[in-house]
Amino acid sequence: MEKKQKQKKKNNRKKIVWILSVELIAIALLVGLFQINRSRKNSQKGNDSNTLDQNIETGGEAKEEDKNLTPAEREANEEQERLKKENEERENFIKEADRLTLSYDYDAAIEKIKTYQGPEGGYEVYPVLLSAIERYEEEKAGLLLYGGSYTSVTQINHIFFHTLVADNAKAFDTDYDASGYNMYMTTILEFKKMMEKMYEDGYVLVNMHDVAKQVTAEDGTTKFVPGEIYLPKGKKPFVLSQDDVNYYEYMDGDGFASRIVLDENGKPTCEMIQDDGTTVTGPFDLVPILDAFVEEHPDFSYKGTKGTLALTGYEGTLGYRTNDPDSPTYEQDKEAAKKVAKALIEDGWEFASHSWGHRNMQTISMSLFKTDTDRWLKEVSPLIGPTDIMIFPFGIDIETTMGHYSSEKYAYLKEKGFNYYCGVFKEPWMHIKDDYVRMTRRPLDGQAMLQFPERLADLFDVSSIIDPERPAKDW
Repeated sequence: MEKKQKQKKKNNRKKIVWILSVELIAIALLVGLFQINRSRKNSQKGNDSNTLDQNIETGGEAKEEDKNLTPAEREANEEQERLKKENEERENFIKEADRLTLSYDYDAAIEKIKTYQGPEGGYEVYPVLLSAIERYEEEKAGLLLYGGSYTSVTQINHIFFHTLVADNAKAFDTDYDASGYNMYMTTILEFKKMMEKMYEDGYVLVNMHDVAKQVTAEDGTTKFVPGEIYLPKGKKPFVLSQDDVNYYEYMDGDGFASRIVLDENGKPTCEMIQDDGTTVTGPFDLVPILDAFVEEHPDFSYKGTKGTLALTGYEGTLGYRTNDPDSPTYEQDKEAAKKVAKALIEDGWEFASHSWGHRNMQTISMSLFKTDTDRWLKEVSPLIGPTDIMIFPFGIDIETTMGHYSSEKYAYLKEKGFNYYCGVFKEPWMHIKDDYVRMTRRPLDGQAMLQFPERLADLFDVSSIIDPERPAKDW
């Protein structure tokens, strides 16, 4: 039965191609007759007609020629122009769908083609569109689970950064913060080299909801299962996140961006405060740098994914001091933060809670734990939208168990809607339970590069990555 349906489908396509071919041949014959007729008429005009042609402009000449067309010739000419425009429209439509496949979203490309409506009907009557779908399906069939590089999602790397150093001279000076910046921060040069090397080695950005997803059974119960990420052979999915995307006041004047803003095109970029108090706009932190890299290399991102931005709340959000109701710009800052957050989400970014006060969530009392969680949900969540990702401050998990979470703190976070929990470890580690996902992250900071370069050897040679302006280890 299936074989007969395929044959029927194939025969229908042949009929469509035959009909269109006949139409094009007929049009070509009409155009040919038009050209012959026009040549005959021009040869009969004599010298008077030649003189007229010399005294009119190009536009006028075209109009004069149109007057000599018969209705049939004019109709044939118009039909040829119409078909040309329609063909160009369909080719441009296919190019838009092709761009989706660059980031491995073949399903979206196929669905886009299926939305086409032309004067003759839907996509089914246009061989060029059917051919595009066949091409997408063939390329999709060649993809492998995790690119064939891993046998399990538990092998997928989750790397993370803090705010990037934009001005090395200011960050690595002699004041008391320099040592901390050297230990926990990554420079822009290092970040760019890391992304370039990972791209060369076939890494592809995915998010945590790609790695593990929640499914609903027929009886209504839910559970988390490994995600099915299909990529070309040799590609390797990885997750990226950035902590403390708040631009704290203690960093002022130390060579860091001061906030995320939207440029003239509505795209996320950064502001940085100059020594004279003025601000400049540019790619001074991770978000605009990674955005530009993915735009140049769309195959570095799975379905447009970028990364996860972890936020505290005690000094506001994304560089806006939304934590102080007494501030004269409080309402203005909240609205600005909302607009930036919306643009980030549309740009492929996700958000996570990093707690409100950046507390050690394992050691604080249950009372303070609840207060901190509630305050984040009250002050930060309304600005960025809902999230079910918790990235623990200091990388310290709420429990040390290697089994199933069982603490009161877990029960409270789960009650508040958190399903994904991230700590820190030197290598990939992951638990997928029915009711939550637990995943560790690897720091790519100064301490990792200076003190434990061997831990990063599977990703890159640190000696080729490290910024020559970074100080030697001083802790």
